This record gives sequence, structure tokens and C-alpha cells, in this order.
Amino acid sequence: MKCPKCGTDFAAVDFAGIQFERCTGCKGLWFDLLKKEDLQAMLGSESIDIGDARVGAEYNQNRDIDCPKCHIAMSPMIDKDQFHIQYEYCSRCFGTYFDAGEFRDLKEHSVVERFRQMLETLRTNLG
Repeated sequence: MKCPKCGTDFAAVDFAGIQFERCTGCKGLWFDLLKKEDLQAMLGSESIDIGDARVGAEYNQNRDIDCPKCHIAMSPMIDKDQFHIQYEYCSRCFGTYFDAGEFRDLKEHSVVERFRQMLETLRTNLG
């Protein structure tokens, strides 16, 4: 498979038994159906996003891409909690593509949000 952003080959990567694809060029990440959600829930999975976020931000300007699996136009998506995270989604195979730095950013917010929710719950229960 070729990266939809830079055209370089993807390499298969495994994190705790979950396989995904990482571009060998720009370091963008391709997740098949539900792999993003599985990895997002795993402690330490932000380490899979080894790319430079500045490079990812440059490639993120190109939102008109085709799915590397289905070869149909992907839909631009915005994370519901972090509007600055913009990724691409395939409506046929349900895969998602994240530019370098986006998955790490998504995970950082998730950890902060979990702590914030725990504190709010404690305040409510103790208050």
C-alpha cells in the first residue's frame, strides 16, 4: 500500500498485538476498521506516532486524498473533542488516516480528559 499523502510505501507495525500501517516517508498512520479505537484505549500507544508533527501539519493541508485500500475519495473528518485534529476517513472500508503527530495529540487529550473527568466525579461525590 502507498501513503495517500506522500506516495511512499507503508510498513506493517504491531503494537501489543494490534497491527496498523505507518508510512515509511512522512510517518502518517493508517488504521483499518476499529484499530484506531483499540489503540486509542491502550496505555502507551501514543508511542506509535513517531513522526514530526510539523511535517504532519504540512501534509494535513492536503485533504483531497484517495483511500490507499479502496482507491475512493476519503472524507475529511474533525475530532469531536479536539477540533484542531483533522484526519481522513474511508466510508467504504472504514479505515482512517492520521498525519504524523495527530494520533499522539489525540491520545494526549484523552489522558487529560480522563483526569479531568475523574476530578469532576470526585468533586461531585465529595461535594
